[in-house]
Amino acid sequence: MALRRARSTETGGPSGSAYVVPPVRDLKRERRALLLVREERLRDLGGLALEMYKRDRFNAGLVVERCAELVAIEARVQEIDALLDGTVQLRRSGVGTICTCGAPLLLGARFCATCGRPAGGGAPAVISGDEAPE
Repeated sequence: MALRRARSTETGGPSGSAYVVPPVRDLKRERRALLLVREERLRDLGGLALEMYKRDRFNAGLVVERCAELVAIEARVQEIDALLDGTVQLRRSGVGTICTCGAPLLLGARFCATCGRPAGGGAPAVISGDEAPE
């Protein structure tokens, strides 16, 4: 699951869209599933290498392809870990606020990226970069 696109008129970018981090529970679920797939593919790679050795038919292209799949899975797991670490640090620092749905509200956010509720509804106002006290 990659970062999702959401429509926003405040991004200032030419396309008018911004990337939104999926909810933490979805990230954790995806991470768990990827780790299971990774373990299965590692076992398969070992079995493949053993069979190629036993039959004396080594296919380097196949091994490279399977290794590339594993590297891609590991890269996505690391990306998810970085996203999860960022939300944990945001909550610990107290810089951002938390929406009533439990999702973190980033600096300058006017709406929750998860549920769409206004950031001011029930949660303290978030200080943006240009409103910070000097």
